[in-house]
Amino acid sequence: MSATLGALLRLVEPDWSITLVERLDAAAAESSDPWNNAGTGHSALCELNYTPQKPDGSIDIAKAINVNEQFQVTRQFWSYAVENGLLTDVRSFLNQVPHVSFVEGTDNVDYLRRRHETLVRNPLFASMEFIDSTDEFTRRLPLMSQGRDFSVPVGLNWTEGGTDVDFGSLSRQLLAFGSQRGMNTLFGHEVRDLHQESDGSWTVKIVNRRTGEKSRIRSKFVFVGAGGGALPLLQKAGIKEAKGFGGFPVSGMWLRTDKPSLTSEHHAKVYGLPPLGAPPMSMPHLDTRVINGKDWLLFGPFAGWSPKFLKAGKVTDLPLSVKPDNLLSMVGVGLTELPLLKYLIGELLQSFGDRINTLRKFAPTADGNDWEVDVAGQRVQVIRRDSKKLGILEFGTTVLAAADGSIAGLLGASPGASTAVPAMLEVMQRCFPDEYRGWEPRIKEMVPSLGSKLSEEPRLFTELWEHGSKVLGLGTRPTGQPEPAGLV
Repeated sequence: MSATLGALLRLVEPDWSITLVERLDAAAAESSDPWNNAGTGHSALCELNYTPQKPDGSIDIAKAINVNEQFQVTRQFWSYAVENGLLTDVRSFLNQVPHVSFVEGTDNVDYLRRRHETLVRNPLFASMEFIDSTDEFTRRLPLMSQGRDFSVPVGLNWTEGGTDVDFGSLSRQLLAFGSQRGMNTLFGHEVRDLHQESDGSWTVKIVNRRTGEKSRIRSKFVFVGAGGGALPLLQKAGIKEAKGFGGFPVSGMWLRTDKPSLTSEHHAKVYGLPPLGAPPMSMPHLDTRVINGKDWLLFGPFAGWSPKFLKAGKVTDLPLSVKPDNLLSMVGVGLTELPLLKYLIGELLQSFGDRINTLRKFAPTADGNDWEVDVAGQRVQVIRRDSKKLGILEFGTTVLAAADGSIAGLLGASPGASTAVPAMLEVMQRCFPDEYRGWEPRIKEMVPSLGSKLSEEPRLFTELWEHGSKVLGLGTRPTGQPEPAGLV
């Protein structure tokens, strides 16, 4: 998020002074690191929690459309960034990997069929296929078919044009662009406090974690893009918009392998249904990952728990985040999220063998000797006030901005980085409303669909998709789309 905002601001205001403060000694080493997230270019193609079934049996695709629209904005900016030299190594961060939804059982296959029938009417999802043929399943997913009992019906929603993203590489390239154009970067420095001055500017107190040296930065605008660490900093800033917000940290683990005999037999991101009582972010998935030019398979996530708000955080993060203004919100969530608590306890009690058995629901012949455990990143889910339940737990992302536009931050996780560009454009519009009107023509060059809904403009979607695919070296026009009438 911070890398994206820095690049966007540098493009529209090349003379502004920008300073990045990073508490670790390397860029994108926390949530954006490729092993700390699933690397899915989240566009609601395979994530079943974005397409719930209504009581009448119909499928609600409103959230899926919204998430996909946001990813299209991000994809357009990436295309612009590649064409204009901001991103210099596409394959290090972006690769085409099919996005697939996978279910078992007659009722679930019927749901998947109705999901497909509903989604393909929308231009954004028109290339999606429904597959219930065991022969076709075997051809496309050899690893998942080995040893499978096909007497249990299986179904797939398959979209060829999905992506795998190394958000660490992407962030480093965007930060390199900013640094080359004058952005000051302070690695190994931690923000300890923020204070707003009488003129509306902010004094940011920082400390060099290596030497202990303290310093201050004065800024007219502050963006807090600190992942799980954003909430404590926004609390320290004292803005009223952060009142009542809390955070619930959830850690995770993956099973992973780089064994060629396995990676060569599976090329897809395959998402299933979450276990009963599990949060949406726990949807099990078996993914192809491309990291540092090497193919891996990743399976998970397996939930864990830690009071830390960052993987490199402190055990005091959670207790110190409880304030008088969010205490009721936190208590309310504690009383209403008992199924989540039960799920987390069950996950924590799992052995390595238990996790391999879970993997076998996707890859029946999985051998524990071929896989290793890797600890994923820390996620802090948003807790907000609710008049009926005192507090509710949310699994999306939330942009918080002060009324005067002098400070903003981002809370939450998935779909997170996949929607970085629309989220940061929202920050720019809310925090710099006067300047934004003057920036719009330039932003329109970066995001040609700005102000439009591609789900309602199939021809424009096809034009932009095909152009972006060419620039990014991905697959071309989705099937079922009209021929482009010329690039915008």
